[in-house]
This record gives sequence, C-alpha cells and structure tokens, in this order.
Amino acid sequence: MVSPALVLPHEPDERWHLARQLGVEDAVIHPLEIGNGRTQWTYDDLQGLSNWLSEVGLNFSVLEGSVPISDRVRLGREGRDADIEVFKQFLRNCGEVGIPVVCYDWMAGVRWARTGAHVEARGGSYVTEFDVDKTRGGPETLPDATHEDLWEGLEYFLREVVPVAEAAGVKLGLHPDDPPRASLRDVPRIVTSVENYERVLDIYDSEYNGVTFCQGNFAAMGADVPAAIERFGDRINFVHFRDVEGDADRFVETWHDDGPTDMLAAMRAYERHVDDDVVMRPDHVPTMAGEDNSNPGYHTNGRLFAIGYMRGLREQVRTDG
Repeated sequence: MVSPALVLPHEPDERWHLARQLGVEDAVIHPLEIGNGRTQWTYDDLQGLSNWLSEVGLNFSVLEGSVPISDRVRLGREGRDADIEVFKQFLRNCGEVGIPVVCYDWMAGVRWARTGAHVEARGGSYVTEFDVDKTRGGPETLPDATHEDLWEGLEYFLREVVPVAEAAGVKLGLHPDDPPRASLRDVPRIVTSVENYERVLDIYDSEYNGVTFCQGNFAAMGADVPAAIERFGDRINFVHFRDVEGDADRFVETWHDDGPTDMLAAMRAYERHVDDDVVMRPDHVPTMAGEDNSNPGYHTNGRLFAIGYMRGLREQVRTDG
C-alpha cells in the first residue's frame, strides 16, 4: 500500500494548502524547490521545517536529493571518511526529527540530465526529453573515474552508513541513474539495471538499504515495471510515479495516463507487494496552460492531475480486492 505525496517548497505557500485540500498528508522536500539546492542541513533546519509542516497537517516524510554525499564518497577518493561522517550525523539528525526516508543517488560528475524542455505533448502541454546525441562534446568531467570506483565507493558507503540508518530509524532509498546509461559524457554509471539493483541490495541486507523506485527510469532500462515492483517488494522505500516513451538513449516524459506502462498494473503491484508506509509522489509532470515552464516537470497543475490519477488507480485496486 502506498501513500500519495507531493514535492513541496521548504517555506509555506499555497502549495502546502493545495496539498491538504487534495487529501495529501506527506511532504517531500526536494532541492528543485530550494533554488540552487541545499546539501547542508543543520538539526535546527530540519526540526524547524518539520514543526512548520506539522502545523498545517503535513508529515515531513522524505528528504530527497539535497543530501550531503560528495563525489569523493561516490568515487572512493581521499577525504571520503570525513564526508561520510557528515552524512552519518545528517542521518542521526533526520532520525531525531522523525524524517523516515532519505532519497539519494550515485551519479558522479554529470547528474540528472535532460536535453529539451519544450517538447509538445497533449493539448500543447510541454514535457522534457533526453537525447544522448545532444550531450556529445565538452571537456572530460572525471577522466579517470571507472565503474569499479563507483562500485567500491558504494559498497564502502553502505557498510559504513546503513548501521547508522538502522539505529536512527531512517530508511535509505537509492535513486536510479537518470538516464540509466552505462555512461554519460564518458562518466561511468552503475545504478542502471534491475540486476545492478540486486547487487546493491546484496551489499547490505537490510530494509534500511532500499530502493527509490523511479518508474520512468525503470521503464527506460527496459524493465517490466510491475514485475520489478514485485521483485523488490519491501525493499522499495520511496516511489516516483512517472512514465517515459523511449529508452535510456532517447526518451520523452509522458502524461501519467498516456505512456506505455500499464499504470493500473503498477499500482496493483505496489498495493500487493510494498509496505504500507511507503510514500509515492508524481514526478516530471507536464507543464500545462498558464504555466511558464520555468521549472520544467515541477509545475503545479500537472501534479494536481497526477495526484487525482494516482488516487483513482489506488481506489480501483482496492475496489477490485
């Protein structure tokens, strides 16, 4: 069973109230809602935001993306131990405040990538795209990085931090590389397949070492999305509800009800195989009429549509029994 959630800004505005009017109780704090992003959260920052959210009936359910993990941690470089200690204290702070899930990624150098933001979709709405041919050229970012560096870095990191996460009561959810290619601009990537996720989960067998199941990325991997949901089951700690048309080399985002994935089958898999406290938020929504597309994928109207669609699918699953 999953609980619909929304990405919300870290300071109150009308979106906090829209969330409550929609019946949403779970807030996801994400760097795209914090201007240039933030990776250093003090205990007071987290506690103050949690208090503020609770005053309007919202739970601080996930802290996503804006977490203190450096590339020297990801790549196993000198200085990583000091950086990992910062992350451990961050987890302890999240646990003391009562934030149950932290979503992180293992993309070194080149991060989340899109090559277009004005691709027309239904009714003149805009969606984003990725085309690997449009990423060619430019200086080498991490010329000496290897897949083995990333694997060693991740294994070291998980063995260090998962025991701290367990003690703090904070579940980790590793987000897929986006796009899930073996490399991007010659920088290697490893969180790119169902099989690689199996390896990640085997590094440290704990519900606190889990998956952020971003449906669009699993679709771009070529995975059977409902089957992958069943496969990972209670190791799914957070969900991004989205879809794409294409593959890891070239894809466009789609409306949630107009992509190739059977979204009802996906919702049925979540309801049957995922723990009952997992938060699901819509992601990469279309930009609709009246919106300026200044924050592609994260405007309000598409999120409202997606929440209604998600709740309708969940109601259908529960009605079917």
